[in-house]
Amino acid sequence: MGVTRAKRAGQRSRTVREDWFAWIPNEMDQLFDATRSDLESSNVILSISLDEAISLCNGGRFDTAKERVAVVRSLFDRLAVRINHVISTLRDHGSHFGTVPNVKPLYPSNFRGASAQRASLMNNVLAKVLFGERTRFFHKLYSLGEIVEGLHKEAGEILAGISDGASHLTDRAWQQLEVLGYDLNTCMSETTIILKSFFCALPPEELETFRQKLIDLAPSHLAANPGPITSLDSE
Repeated sequence: MGVTRAKRAGQRSRTVREDWFAWIPNEMDQLFDATRSDLESSNVILSISLDEAISLCNGGRFDTAKERVAVVRSLFDRLAVRINHVISTLRDHGSHFGTVPNVKPLYPSNFRGASAQRASLMNNVLAKVLFGERTRFFHKLYSLGEIVEGLHKEAGEILAGISDGASHLTDRAWQQLEVLGYDLNTCMSETTIILKSFFCALPPEELETFRQKLIDLAPSHLAANPGPITSLDSE
């Protein structure tokens, strides 16, 4: 394994940007595309639902917008859980096998909410001042997980407030949710970029172990020796 890892390291890209455009073996590429597609489809559905609720508010239909709370809550839950699942899988595999990809620090300007900006600023500063490659990787995963959990919690509180609150407060609450959805989308994009770099660093003999960890939430489409993969979701 040490010889294979050393050979692979010698072939690796030097930057995250190069990783994004780099070729990876077909089985890795299928798994990456399936994971990316699952995250992006969840994000698109959430974004559409939020846009519809905001449009209803703009049209003065506050009570109708309030009826969308349960749907938006489930979609926000779905995306947050899926992002954190990928993050935890990357962290667990990297910790056990020592596989570490190229990473770039988070940038506060990519987020809109104050809490997400603070967490990303801390990651950015510490990544530049203190960390080596391995620690930068794990701290970025930690920071992303922290941001996702914070967004998830805040969204739940706002949605509960919409359900219980006065109709004239609904518009502002949905606007706050749109910001949280934007930041969750940023976390999704950052996680997807890390995942591609991780595949660029992943030795082929570790692929099946990594696959099994990644498919815990939706095993049907990513079973061993799969054909073409279209989705992580079995629904």
